[in-house]
Amino acid sequence: MYEDKTLTCRDCGEDFTFSASEQEFYAEKGFANEPGRCPECRAKRKQNSRNSGGFGYREREMHSAVCSACGCETQVPFKPSGEKPVYCRDCFNNQKSRY
Repeated sequence: MYEDKTLTCRDCGEDFTFSASEQEFYAEKGFANEPGRCPECRAKRKQNSRNSGGFGYREREMHSAVCSACGCETQVPFKPSGEKPVYCRDCFNNQKSRY
């Protein structure tokens, strides 16, 4: 039913074989598109995604702040605007447990 196809990688420009068994696998999984990258470039891309924090995710950017309760230097995952108090992890957890 399926026959091997020769495709061209969009990253490196090399030809690669999209085998009949791979085509069958794609059909079983419901994938509508043929692969655009050769196996080597797919592996590189996957590895780069893992090293950069996952698929489409990036590491949180942390910002320095001074805790409004204890005055210690802390890091928070948002840029403090100065309009609301900012707490270090311990003071934040203490505030949370009060309610």
